[in-house]
Amino acid sequence: MLVDEWDQKDEYNPSYNIAPTQYSPILIYNNNRKIEHMRWGLVPYWAKDKAIGAKMINARGETLLEKPSFKNLVNSNRCIVITDGYFEWKNTGTIKTPHYFHNPEKIILPMAGLWDEWQSTTGELIKTYTVITTTPKPEYVHIHKRMPVILPHSVIDVWIKTGEYSPTAALDHILPYKDELEVYPVSTFVNSPKNNTAKCIAQI
Repeated sequence: MLVDEWDQKDEYNPSYNIAPTQYSPILIYNNNRKIEHMRWGLVPYWAKDKAIGAKMINARGETLLEKPSFKNLVNSNRCIVITDGYFEWKNTGTIKTPHYFHNPEKIILPMAGLWDEWQSTTGELIKTYTVITTTPKPEYVHIHKRMPVILPHSVIDVWIKTGEYSPTAALDHILPYKDELEVYPVSTFVNSPKNNTAKCIAQI
């Protein structure tokens, strides 16, 4: 079972196209597994402006402990981004072609992430997250030089139970995904965050 509790203030509608600054379901651990809606693009608690989040959608796994924005979060605020697929854009000269990656067996791809909570001077409280990336398998390098860290389901607890598992134990799993992913080109329809239908993931 992936989750014990869902903190769901509003009914969640699955998305085909989540863009930075939009909200998505995030798995954390607080006495039990819990899903919360968080905004994509990390806003550190000390940030003066939430606009910084648009620049912090990813975090390189190799340097997490070297960056002030991420180092403390590795200790206390590890999370799982719940998704069954993701997009990368292949750059061919002046043309960028979107590609969709997913598991051919249609299983959830638990992406490793970090989250934080930010409060504005007016009291606005926002929970945000970033997706951790690593080097891709050789067969995917021609599409993009980075890929999300996709964790085996068996180590989800190691990642989210920060009180039980050390950063060292968790970071041991920052590795390229071992299983096969199906990948194919999709329409540039997905380039617009306003578009959110099955056409976004339809093969062309």
